[in-house]
Amino acid sequence: MTIQPETESQAQAQAAEFAAFLVGHLNGRVHQALSEELHELLQAVSTHGKKGQLVIKVQVEPSKGHVEGDPLAISVESDLRAPKSTPPAAIYFVDDDGNPTRNDPRQMQLDFRTAPATTNFKDA
Repeated sequence: MTIQPETESQAQAQAAEFAAFLVGHLNGRVHQALSEELHELLQAVSTHGKKGQLVIKVQVEPSKGHVEGDPLAISVESDLRAPKSTPPAAIYFVDDDGNPTRNDPRQMQLDFRTAPATTNFKDA
């Protein structure tokens, strides 16, 4: 395999930095929004101990009736899937009518009454 020296046109066709594109796209608004979503994702993962993801999609469309050299429409979309808290479950019984109840319908209910308040204490 022989390595040929780069021609001048090959040297000029270097890829632009993706990060620089994001920072400049729509005057930085996309970069700011993505930074906020990443921050939200990091907080949610740290808080809930579950994984999440931030998907960034760059879509490039040619103009209608594409002619070489025409401008391209570039859009950036994101999809944030941050973990959420799982609400705790509560225990319920089902009564004779099929409705949820916090009291066990098989258990006899005890009627409690409040003892009278007193400030007199016995001396020991």
